Amino acid sequence: MKRLLIILTFFCLWLQVQSQENKIYTVDNIPKVHLQNKTRYVCNPEGILSEAAVDSIDRMLYHLEEQTGIESVVAVLPSIGEVDCFDFSHQLLNSWGVGKKGKDNGLVILLVTDQRCIQFYTGYGLEGVLPDAICKRIQTKDMIPYLKDQDWDKGMVSGIKSTVSRLDGSMPNDAQEESEDGGVFFLFIAIAGVVLVGGLTSLWAIWISTKCPKCGKHKLQRSSTQLISKRNGVKTEDVIYTCMNCGHSIVRRQQSYDDNYRGGGGSGGPFIGGFGGGSFGGGGGFSGGSFGGGSGGGGGAGSRF
Repeated sequence: MKRLLIILTFFCLWLQVQSQENKIYTVDNIPKVHLQNKTRYVCNPEGILSEAAVDSIDRMLYHLEEQTGIESVVAVLPSIGEVDCFDFSHQLLNSWGVGKKGKDNGLVILLVTDQRCIQFYTGYGLEGVLPDAICKRIQTKDMIPYLKDQDWDKGMVSGIKSTVSRLDGSMPNDAQEESEDGGVFFLFIAIAGVVLVGGLTSLWAIWISTKCPKCGKHKLQRSSTQLISKRNGVKTEDVIYTCMNCGHSIVRRQQSYDDNYRGGGGSGGPFIGGFGGGSFGGGGGFSGGSFGGGSGGGGGAGSRF
């Protein structure tokens, strides 16, 4: 009985390993990492690429999207079953909507290890700047020499570096320019609003201060000043205001800086009031990204190694 349990245990473990090794990926069960974090572009569910390689590729493709608006997906998979790499890439780009709608500037790079294939698939908007011949050249020169020896990291990092170098500066990021223009406009509106409100408030305060409490006319004018004290650079005065309509006088005590103050033990004038304490909160994460609804019609190239 004990021997039977041991055999069953090993058999279950073997089945589990076999199921993991033979897992077949589709466009529906690949993790959409970019939707969870806008700085991530590499779908690497089985850890075929190292974390360092994934980070390097993510940084390159994030920079590319920031500069050009080009949306990318890199999928590194052990198996896609009997599906052809070209067909899989076509389904992936069009079903996920990789690329901006109307610009169709999406790019899918697919590596399938059991088929030993590397596939580039471009949206309509990239076919001019990344033609099929260039895709094939990048694969042949920068990727296959490493991929055929199963050096997945070097092959993918080298090929994507060449691809980004080709695409960088190829088109403007319209979304970023619109965002920057909008930000400048709203900043201008905010500053103008603050200035306007501050100016109106000051005028209102001046208008109220000229009202005579006796006759109600706005005819109060400053007529004389009596110094009360000077302390630590702060001057206290009684200011006398006289109504030009009825002759009524009022006294208002005011404080101001003493321009002639030269306090010891420090530089600068006196400080009235204070600043409240504050702090910066801890760092946060990146929010999820999105795909713009792009499409493709067959551009790119594929190679076997």
